[in-house]
Amino acid sequence: MLKQSLHQKLLQKLSPQQIQLMKLLQVPTAELEQRIKEEIEVNPALEEGQSEDERERDEEFGDDEYGQDENSDERNDFDINDYLDDDMPAYKTQVNNRGADDEDRSMPISSGDSFQENLLAQISLRIINERQKQIAIYIIGNLDDSGYLRRETENIVDDLAFSMNLSVTQEEIEKVLGIIQDLDPPGIGARTLQECLLIQLRRKENDSIGIENAIDIIEHQFDEFTRKHYDKIQKKLSLSDENLKFAIEEIIHLNPKPGNSAKDGSRVGMQHIIPDFLLSEENGKLELSLNSRNAPQLRISKDYEEMLRAYAENKNDKKNKDAVTFVRQKIDAAKWFIDAIRQRQQTLLMVMNAIMEYQREYFISGDETKLRPMILKDIADVVGMDISTVSRVANSKYVQTHFGTFLLKSFFSESLSTDSGEEVSTREVKKILEESIEGENKRKPLTDDELAIVLKEKGYNIARRTVAKYREQLNIPVARLRKEL
Repeated sequence: MLKQSLHQKLLQKLSPQQIQLMKLLQVPTAELEQRIKEEIEVNPALEEGQSEDERERDEEFGDDEYGQDENSDERNDFDINDYLDDDMPAYKTQVNNRGADDEDRSMPISSGDSFQENLLAQISLRIINERQKQIAIYIIGNLDDSGYLRRETENIVDDLAFSMNLSVTQEEIEKVLGIIQDLDPPGIGARTLQECLLIQLRRKENDSIGIENAIDIIEHQFDEFTRKHYDKIQKKLSLSDENLKFAIEEIIHLNPKPGNSAKDGSRVGMQHIIPDFLLSEENGKLELSLNSRNAPQLRISKDYEEMLRAYAENKNDKKNKDAVTFVRQKIDAAKWFIDAIRQRQQTLLMVMNAIMEYQREYFISGDETKLRPMILKDIADVVGMDISTVSRVANSKYVQTHFGTFLLKSFFSESLSTDSGEEVSTREVKKILEESIEGENKRKPLTDDELAIVLKEKGYNIARRTVAKYREQLNIPVARLRKEL
């Protein structure tokens, strides 16, 4: 049976303005300009730059550090009700086609040719035969991101027969694959790591003793080499210490993933870090400023203001009411966006200032061992904000200091107690662990147990498994793989 009833309940729901602010907080400086351009394109009521009145006042009174004087809020706070006095409810001028929890998950696109495209360009100069070209194109398309061919030749024969109606033999596949393996970067098109290294070695000048010995090691003693059993290699190949060292030097300078290097190489020049904050130190005093790109000058269009005044004179006309609704939507959206940008600036500065004060000793000295244990909750309690807000700021913002540019997230770490009961940052422990490994005897690297003893002698009582965890987080291999001649 259908029944109607009235219920009253309280709900907590983010407003469109709050959602917009949360999204803007996640945007790093490098993408903020593009986000503002997108907003200006979809909202003609929003413009970049200062109005004539603002420029005149700035010239007369000067700006504060963000390019706005203390009355800027008053000047930018354009109120439509100054020109219209109607009974139109606010909900009629709101447009919200997205859910409250929707997030823009678009990913930035990096341009540049892939290594497959580079290979196809090279192959067109090496192969004239159309049949071989079709085989080459198919093989290149099957190379993985590292540049390896993981598919068996007999399977490629079947693939070409079914997908391209091309009947080929394994010998033809091998011949074309040999041509591909002769392309740049060296090692491309290999089926195993051993083959990849051999291709690179054979491309080098063979008049060197080191190259010849390196080829012998990879071709006949590959398993022993991967396990770093150098004594067995030396005995089986009758190599002197010096010749073995030269051969190993040649091998370790080879590229195990030629596809990745080709792909990354085309994009290296396109990866730029634009700091959100500028932090300087002078005579023990820290000064923090916001990157000027984070404080753009935005205003509501003067044309739209004049449009509203014109509509206000004849507001009883139905056509004018429709136009007013549209204009009001755009102006409200522009006001929200300007306010969100301003709140973003304030939130960024507040969070970074709290981090700077919390880690003052570190920012003055640049010494990682001075980093204090710090978690998101510590900063959230200082600034009086939610942990998720601090997380949004820390995850995507960079600060430029006198000793380097760093992601804010890297300053956060858990605490660990020393023998004396003092709490230290895990970053400090990792730094000392890294220094201990750098200073070890590479002929006999320290094991995790030995590293735990070294740290214990320095006052850090850490178990072997914790040492292993920190070592892995630092991307440092086990002792056996750190061994050098």
